[in-house]
Amino acid sequence: MSAAPTRNSYVERRGQLETYFDRTAADTWAKLTSTAKVSRIRETVRAGRDEMRNTLLSWLPADMNGLRLLDAGCGTGALSVEAARRGAEVIAIDLAANLVNVARERVPADLGSGRIEFHVGDMLNPALGSFDYVVGMDSLIHYGANDIVATLETLMARTRRGVLFTFAPKTPLLTVMHNVGKIFPRGDRAPAIVPVTAMTLCTLIRQRPVAADWRFSQTRLVTSGFYKSQACELVRA
Repeated sequence: MSAAPTRNSYVERRGQLETYFDRTAADTWAKLTSTAKVSRIRETVRAGRDEMRNTLLSWLPADMNGLRLLDAGCGTGALSVEAARRGAEVIAIDLAANLVNVARERVPADLGSGRIEFHVGDMLNPALGSFDYVVGMDSLIHYGANDIVATLETLMARTRRGVLFTFAPKTPLLTVMHNVGKIFPRGDRAPAIVPVTAMTLCTLIRQRPVAADWRFSQTRLVTSGFYKSQACELVRA
């Protein structure tokens, strides 16, 4: 049986993320994920996110007809659109209703044989069903290692082929930024990113029963100015 994330920490952080992305920073994220002019700092974040999205898409099949994909933390839907254009049936879900509304508005008229079904809520909702692939782009970077692994375990149990996800790699610079950030008032800051090491995640995942059927396939670090995130692919053994 799959273990659930630590309830108190997972639910508390999920609530913080919903408040931030759906209310505090919805307009900011809608602008960041568009072609609108942004600050130079946000340009580096936009470029990094574009590179990361392209990386994850390059790990998915070019032909996804007949395949079902969960875009876990879909935001404004850019990855969902590209997967649907390959023929996938995409279930796109995010905690932030405002971002999902933007995603719906941005869906092009012609997706070919693919389609996107949008949801607002928790990516772990069992009612979403099972999938061939799950992609979680920067949707786990605000959680601690144990919650990341428990979330992955739950998703792996519902996935037939591959789980692609990103995490914030623990580096000296990120650790300093994380610790310094705790000094300042929260205001409208985003919930803190929680840096973890790849070794920690690998060790914790391999301790879970579901890991017997899975293996790590590839990984890639993307760095662009203020954006730093590491992608990993887990595939059925």
